[in-house]
Amino acid sequence: MRRRAAERPGHGGTTAHFQSVYPFLGQGGLGAPGTYIGRDAYGGAWMYDPWVLYPAHLPGPNMLMLGGLSSRKSSLVKTYIYRQAVFGRQAWVLDVKGEYWPLARALGVQPITLAPGGGVRLNPLSPRGGREGPLSLLRSVAQAALRRELSPEEDAGLRVALEIVDEESGAAEPTLPMMVDALLHPREAMVQGVSATSREDFAEANRSSALALQRLCAGDLRGMFDGPTSEGLDLDAPLVVLDLSAVRDSAALGILMTCCSAWQQSILLERKQAAEQEGRESPKLISVVEEGWRVTSHIGVAEWLQASFKLCRALGVQNIVVVHRLTDLGAAGDAGSREARIAEGLIGDADTKVIYRQPHDQQELLRSRLGLSRTEAELTTTLRLGEALWMVGRRSFLVQHRVSQVEREVVYTDWRMVERREAA
Repeated sequence: MRRRAAERPGHGGTTAHFQSVYPFLGQGGLGAPGTYIGRDAYGGAWMYDPWVLYPAHLPGPNMLMLGGLSSRKSSLVKTYIYRQAVFGRQAWVLDVKGEYWPLARALGVQPITLAPGGGVRLNPLSPRGGREGPLSLLRSVAQAALRRELSPEEDAGLRVALEIVDEESGAAEPTLPMMVDALLHPREAMVQGVSATSREDFAEANRSSALALQRLCAGDLRGMFDGPTSEGLDLDAPLVVLDLSAVRDSAALGILMTCCSAWQQSILLERKQAAEQEGRESPKLISVVEEGWRVTSHIGVAEWLQASFKLCRALGVQNIVVVHRLTDLGAAGDAGSREARIAEGLIGDADTKVIYRQPHDQQELLRSRLGLSRTEAELTTTLRLGEALWMVGRRSFLVQHRVSQVEREVVYTDWRMVERREAA
């Protein structure tokens, strides 16, 4: 064939170079195996597992998920837990809405239902994981209930009271009612431990924190955390659901979530210590906190969640915090306040961010706080149902979540809004 005058010989090159000039070529997935999530923008299967990706592709396992109502973010969380169970991952969920029962049934487990005056109790002061955990919990709960920082006298009072309660409880576990009694009726050793002038002065200085803790024992929140942990709870099941839907409208929900998290962390620390002593690997765990904005609205609770984020690598835990939009975390406190700084720290410690469709007024915040490009920020306002922008480390992917026919019954939560469930 005769060559035309304007024609030039073809150029050869690798696909790594060619993708920069040809717009329809791109990297497929994260380059590592994992749990199937769905399809990426190029039509390939997209998989994710923080433990497989760490540390070569991902600095840490924590995840922040943003998405408005009906964006399908809950569907992603549930199918992710369901699929990770195949690989032996266990999941713990703080269920505020009571919507994880179908998933629990699918995995053959019974949720742990917590309600005032109910039949199930969890002891957040369990010393299983060491003494520092219960002391941090007491500080967090007291600060959250008082809505302020603890005074030096109050902080020291909790410390010496816990020491006395540990001593008096003997082989039994210390409980919150014992702590309240010690603070309201201090022992001489407690008075000497903080160099107080008298028992009366000690009791007066710690009265506010004692009454804050007393609400969990004798007030409207009684019967959930005021005694030894109930027998017969299956904590080795593939899914442990702590159902708090009975108190979802309580102003103290954040405090209750913290008590649940403290109890959970004591179990995990105990398991880690046992695994190290036996020379085996401790199990990987997924910890899900729905309604994350409720947690960060209290300074004490926010500090507890921050500590959980910091311990993720040591415990082999992936923390997943779910909120509607980034401003939910920004509402934790005034600009420059400790609550706001903690919220910023949680965002920074989440090395995976999953962003479902966002309002237009969130674009600049997404760019400044998450480092999205202008194109990525604009894309978040046009995402379809089930479609999300995944920020994994420094890389971003457009992923369409896929739900199998078997999983539809597990993830469907809108049946109360339709006339016939069969039609939905």
